[in-house]
Amino acid sequence: MPSSSPRVAILGTAESSLSLSPLDRFGDLSELLAAPAYDVLLLDLPGPLAGQALRSLRLSESYRFSLIYCCRDQDAWCTALGDGTPPVDLGALTPLWRLWKERFALFNRGAAPERFETRVLAWLWLRSRGDIHALRDPQVPQHYRYPLLEALAIDESVNAFVWLQLMTQQGLLEEGELVDRLRLCIDCGSGRLNYVDVCAECHSLDIARQPSLHCFTCGHVAPQEHFLKDGLLLCPNCLSRLRHIGSDYDRPLENYRCRGCQAFFVDAAVEARCLDCGQVHEPEKLRVREVRHFRLAEAGRLRCRQGFVSETSHSEQFGRLNLLGARTFREMLGWQIQIVRRYREPAFSLLGLRFVNLASTLAKLGELSGHALVDSLVERLQEAVRETDRFTRSSEEHLWLLLPNTGAEGLASLRQRLARVAELLKTSEARDIELRMVGFSAPQDLLEQEDGELLLARLAGELA
Repeated sequence: MPSSSPRVAILGTAESSLSLSPLDRFGDLSELLAAPAYDVLLLDLPGPLAGQALRSLRLSESYRFSLIYCCRDQDAWCTALGDGTPPVDLGALTPLWRLWKERFALFNRGAAPERFETRVLAWLWLRSRGDIHALRDPQVPQHYRYPLLEALAIDESVNAFVWLQLMTQQGLLEEGELVDRLRLCIDCGSGRLNYVDVCAECHSLDIARQPSLHCFTCGHVAPQEHFLKDGLLLCPNCLSRLRHIGSDYDRPLENYRCRGCQAFFVDAAVEARCLDCGQVHEPEKLRVREVRHFRLAEAGRLRCRQGFVSETSHSEQFGRLNLLGARTFREMLGWQIQIVRRYREPAFSLLGLRFVNLASTLAKLGELSGHALVDSLVERLQEAVRETDRFTRSSEEHLWLLLPNTGAEGLASLRQRLARVAELLKTSEARDIELRMVGFSAPQDLLEQEDGELLLARLAGELA
């Protein structure tokens, strides 16, 4: 019979301050990995040592997804790979572990996470506030790395930045806090760049700040030392004596002189020189990359619950509609709002559908009947909408439909056609499902300063 309480162990050094005699204690990581796997680990180590131990533990199949808490000060690796500090009352570990077990059993319909994508989503799914943290590391060319992706990649070669962008475009992940903004080499993608001042004329590196004078009599401009003769200021061109600044001479704005072409200039040009490949670029032409933390999006949670096999996934069945990722849909909606706000045309409409109790009904019906019901819903929706309309699914119950070039009358007509879907839900199998609808037409319903995200939030509140 499976235990209802977790097996907890402590990994700590001889100077460990944590004194919990009932728990198994290990002083060495290799001893811990050699023992039968524990359910929950407590790392009673200084931050840097805890971070190193976490890296090794996450690479181990036994502790890849386990709850691991750092008891002392936490470094960036602890934040990226750990579960934070343990609760003050260690008895609270039991309900946390039970919740972890329940979520693991629900993930991907009980199938083990084998591919890199599913391993990452599983790790996030098992933690209600799990993030993919960016870690600053000057040893890597792009200055930042994602320790969680490196640990879960195992032997696979993964470009973290490209993979995160792809997952975000698919709607499985969403952007979190902006950490930094990098300028990268156009050729090799390195962030190791040296910005140097060069001559504005010949782009020579050999320039120097040098004070100069401007003679008002003849207009000659030259370095200040050329005007000094026997302790007096004399113009080397017209030999006029310069007594008073402002009337005889002044100091021009040109503060730099090129030792190569002898040019004078106010501001030097700037070049970005890559320290890895040696290429030279204009700063404004460098690639710009935003470094962010990432978290699991609503579509990602749907996939984790409903499974990753496209042939049996309800989410994929809805994908037969013109289904967009949540971010792409919001951007398209925002673009429509901007056009209407500026030009007052063409009109467009937005329709929100909520299938109340859909998830629980599908679970109750079982695999075969559940898919038959989803198929019927999708077919009815396909009959009611046009090829140019676009959908997104913000949760298991919420479906949003963007209707370009459709005013209030067209929206009302569509709602009538969707009454057929409501009739389908009145059958005995799906009688617990209720279809709620909310509509919006622009420009008449558009509120001042409202963007796509705020509009969706307002309409979702009306569907609650």
